[in-house]
Amino acid sequence: MTAVEHHHPETDVHPIDMVESLAEQCRWDFDRVGEDQIAVAIEGAWRTYSLSLMWSRHDDMLRLFCTFELNPPEARLGEFFRLLNIVNDKIWGGSFTLWREQKLLAYRCGLTLAGGAHATPEQIESMLHSATGLSERFYPAFQLVGWSEESAELAAEIAIEEAFGTA
Repeated sequence: MTAVEHHHPETDVHPIDMVESLAEQCRWDFDRVGEDQIAVAIEGAWRTYSLSLMWSRHDDMLRLFCTFELNPPEARLGEFFRLLNIVNDKIWGGSFTLWREQKLLAYRCGLTLAGGAHATPEQIESMLHSATGLSERFYPAFQLVGWSEESAELAAEIAIEEAFGTA
């Protein structure tokens, strides 16, 4: 069961309205930036994640960006980018990217609703939980590689083992 109310598939509810409804139900801080954009803050175990969702009528896509501050030292960037490649190879619904100028790490994904498709509350909730869940899961690995001498492989292995256990 999801935190959002179920809607009939034929109901044409704006995707950003669904995000706003979910944010209200979960008591997350949010700001409706405009008709087609909302910013949400979700508290995690490691930090608060800033999520921005934008609806594009041009290409029928709901875009999600989940960002948090991260500015690894220059000397660790090579290993950090190796970790990003390993992590992005393990996830399918989106990807992480380092925005160096803004000193942010961003997880980004999109939901395509071409051909008159409508988003469901479950899809929206899944996007939000996936973004924050993956950020929580890999945050320690990003920190470990950025501020220690550990390898990208070891940090990724630790993050993956924590999530899935061992055989």
